[in-house]
Amino acid sequence: MSDLRELYQEVILDHAKNPRNFHAMPDSVRTADGHNPLCGDRLKVFVKVEDGVIRDVSFTGAGCAISTASASMMTESLKGRSLVEVQAIFESFHDLLTTGNHADRDEELLGKLAVFGGVREFPVRVKCATLAWHTLQAALKGSAEPVKTE
Repeated sequence: MSDLRELYQEVILDHAKNPRNFHAMPDSVRTADGHNPLCGDRLKVFVKVEDGVIRDVSFTGAGCAISTASASMMTESLKGRSLVEVQAIFESFHDLLTTGNHADRDEELLGKLAVFGGVREFPVRVKCATLAWHTLQAALKGSAEPVKTE
């Protein structure tokens, strides 16, 4: 087994078993619900945005290891980032999982999120890994419709 695959498994399992920022945020400015019918993942994303910067972000819900780990790592990665940076990270993350095409600059931008590149090997799991991200996008846009991956 390659070192990258072992790192991928270790990071995913750690965040799945011990998700960071896993709590409701009653004073959040924006929220959205997400659902992946194929896997059964359900989550809610809470966001505080001030002056175009994500000041705090959290999530609640239940899902598979990949979905939970992705939501956990997303929240860690985005706190303190401008909405412009958040959009760039979302696009790089999505490209990594769906096409595998990403520039060297994306590796720096993604940081630890790059371990999700291994999900590309399992196309059915891409929706698990991107659910939290699409739900965050809905929250930032103020969408009242729940996000569904189907």
